[in-house]
Amino acid sequence: MEKLTAIIPTGNELHNIDEVIQSVHFADEILVVDSFSTDGTYEKAKKLASRVIRREYKYSASQKNWAIPQAKNQWILLVDADERVTPELEKEIKAILANPPQDGTVGFWIGRKNHFMGEPVNHSGWRNDKVIRLFKRDFCHYEDKKVHAEIIANGKLGKLKNKFYHNTYISLDQYLEKMNRYAWWQAKDYDKTTGKLTAYHFVIKPLWSFFKHYFIQCGFRDGVVGFIIAYIKSYTVVMRYAKVWLLRKNRK
Repeated sequence: MEKLTAIIPTGNELHNIDEVIQSVHFADEILVVDSFSTDGTYEKAKKLASRVIRREYKYSASQKNWAIPQAKNQWILLVDADERVTPELEKEIKAILANPPQDGTVGFWIGRKNHFMGEPVNHSGWRNDKVIRLFKRDFCHYEDKKVHAEIIANGKLGKLKNKFYHNTYISLDQYLEKMNRYAWWQAKDYDKTTGKLTAYHFVIKPLWSFFKHYFIQCGFRDGVVGFIIAYIKSYTVVMRYAKVWLLRKNRK
């Protein structure tokens, strides 16, 4: 059987660290990559993980690309602190490691069962959410994007049948804080490709974002949670272009 390194990026994740490490207990190496947590995450991880390394956080892709080469094993399972490997997913991963693909496959997409403030989200654009998280160290890296970066693989990709349990956001304030941070990062990317800012950016695009998430992607079927997600998504679009405007004015 091939050996496996589980990489867990953390930043003030004391409320998650016990459960996420327990969910990857089957890995030969558990490598926690901490961004100088101040809530006790680092100290707790030192007791539970194989190794804990620290680096100042810039953005997700940068942190993960720094961590990947430091894994001792060729096969890597990258798990965010708010994700859990279910027993079914564990069994499927073990089967792959016991009989590694010989057809040039270097990574696998894994779906996620998303939850928002403790409630399951079955629609709202999150239904088919998937990420490349099981992959070979020397054949994969993240694209250099500040937001929503995905793995670039030098080889074929497969897809696993089972999914992560993903407790995406445990509070509304946490979600708003993350969306605000993302809006700043997106503004830096969009500033390069966006022309003159008009009502199209501040009115039409946010309205379209709400309509897409709430109606086309059936967010209304997720009840109040679906409405909140659609509303905040549209709000994030407004903030993204507001921050592009601020960047162009050399303000923050």
